Amino acid sequence: MMKEKLTVVKVGGGIVEEESSLRQLLAAFSAIDGYKVLVHGGGRSATKIAERLGIESRMVNGRRITDADMLNVVTMVYGGLVNKSIVAGLQACGVNALGLTGTDMDVIRSHKRPAKDVDYGFVGDVDTVNGKLLEELIRKDIVPVMAPLTHDGKGHILNTNADTIAGETAKALAPYFNVTLIFCFEKKGVLRDADDENSVIGHIDEADFKRYVEDGTIQGGMIPKLENSFDAIRAGVDKVVITLATAIDGRSGTIIEK
Repeated sequence: MMKEKLTVVKVGGGIVEEESSLRQLLAAFSAIDGYKVLVHGGGRSATKIAERLGIESRMVNGRRITDADMLNVVTMVYGGLVNKSIVAGLQACGVNALGLTGTDMDVIRSHKRPAKDVDYGFVGDVDTVNGKLLEELIRKDIVPVMAPLTHDGKGHILNTNADTIAGETAKALAPYFNVTLIFCFEKKGVLRDADDENSVIGHIDEADFKRYVEDGTIQGGMIPKLENSFDAIRAGVDKVVITLATAIDGRSGTIIEK
């Protein structure tokens, strides 16, 4: 039996935090055919609001250290302000969206990351995503909008990387749908030359990826994004696209396929 198409779109905080780029994104997301899920970040807003509250933001390798005070901030910002602004915007576009954190309906359970070289605090690594439950919502034409928060089943909320949530959600939905996972960020795709916006690498396989990392073409935050992508493909996701938020029709950018 042919599986129906589902698109999981992950958008970074920068895009959803600016009024004009958010409007553009929501219009483009609304235009995607078939079933869909939106996963969002919100780090810049969290940093701004923390600052107003006199709470210092500490980052290590681009990852946020989440102490008890920062956990309160990200819970308010990701689960409240950012999530509900997106849901309201989608309703205005005629998309019946439902905002979710991993705690809601026990949809994503995680464990607190053990402190090794760095103690990230209340940061969660995903254990399970309830794909069946999400599938039931999606088939009722409800569009899940997922915030980067999970829980450990013992009453603790955990800050969780949004790329990871997108990847794990796509994997959990792969048994039910033909899944395309789209990571959108500020560039047109994975670039051969960081200074040349048009040097997009159209397709990447695992051998290419290893080679590009070794020769320094791919570095920094793009490495975990691509690791997440290959992980998703191995787990049954059909296609991953890394592209601009204005190009989420999946026709351009860097494509990774089975």
